[in-house]
Amino acid sequence: MSLEAEKAEAGTSIKDTIRVIIHALLLALLVRIFLFQPFNIPSGSMIPTLLIGDYLFVSKYSYGYSRYSLPFGLNLFSGRVWAKEPDRGDVVVFKLPRDNETDYIKRVIGLPGDEIQMMHGVLYINGKAVPKVKTNDFVVKDESGRERHMARYIETLPNGVSYPVLDLVDDGFGDNTEVYKVPEGHFFMMGDNRDNSTDSRFLSEVGFVPFENLVGKAQIIFFSIDEESDFWHVWDWPESVRWSRIFHVVH
Repeated sequence: MSLEAEKAEAGTSIKDTIRVIIHALLLALLVRIFLFQPFNIPSGSMIPTLLIGDYLFVSKYSYGYSRYSLPFGLNLFSGRVWAKEPDRGDVVVFKLPRDNETDYIKRVIGLPGDEIQMMHGVLYINGKAVPKVKTNDFVVKDESGRERHMARYIETLPNGVSYPVLDLVDDGFGDNTEVYKVPEGHFFMMGDNRDNSTDSRFLSEVGFVPFENLVGKAQIIFFSIDEESDFWHVWDWPESVRWSRIFHVVH
């Protein structure tokens, strides 16, 4: 083969490689925009359902698409297309209404038109107490290895969705509230770690969440690592990865 032919073949190979990379990046971008987006859990507001260090996929198509489905929240349209309202009990990622930029993840408790109230740590929806049954404690270990027990309960919403909640403090700051009337086109969100969650109970911090601000529904945990460990410390994975949580479906 002549030198010119070898150069031409090398140039073609480079172009093919670049083309494959571009196609792969475009495919990944389309998947992220329209299908699934990865998120990680940085706080304990959804313990015990989600732990700090969980990495999960959120389905973008579950509730249709809004401007917040697009990278950087590009304001190309208003409202939602192919819209479907979330079900009560869904675990949802949304943009914080206060800045429309920060990602929050909470559970949908109140639908448009609902009246929501907390009294002595019991959730009321439209004047009726949500059943709350004591179960085994949630146990964590601190850095010194000592165990800490936290009261865990199972709540069951009117539509039959059940999930665990923690109650760390009797009559804590968010355990007694006013009655919140959820406006049309908005939702009331709460964290499962009731005494350690900034959510819709605090109107100046979160408040009612517009439908447009919903990003997607939490679906499955694809990776989980101890909160004291760093993701990139691969050599620590045998001990730091929570193997039992991988491929755990979020309820």
